[in-house]
Amino acid sequence: MNILAWIILGLIAGAIAKAIYPGHQSGGILGTMILGIIGAFLGGSLYSFLTTGTLALTSAGLSIGGVVVAVLGAIIALFLYYALTRRTTV
Repeated sequence: MNILAWIILGLIAGAIAKAIYPGHQSGGILGTMILGIIGAFLGGSLYSFLTTGTLALTSAGLSIGGVVVAVLGAIIALFLYYALTRRTTV
């Protein structure tokens, strides 16, 4: 997949994931794009693992199914990010 498709998929998946995930997320358009690209890798790899049983670093394609997988991966990435960076007040 070329870089323009990565950027488009990242923007779409990141924006949808931020709209679905509860709470306020910071980060501008670059953060949204990076979140979507990470989500595409995470979702694509998870989908590959669940369907084939082997773990391979793959990405979702620029299609309806690919966007859905990338959004699910971006939501997982958001959850993990906020779970790891959550600060507790004492």
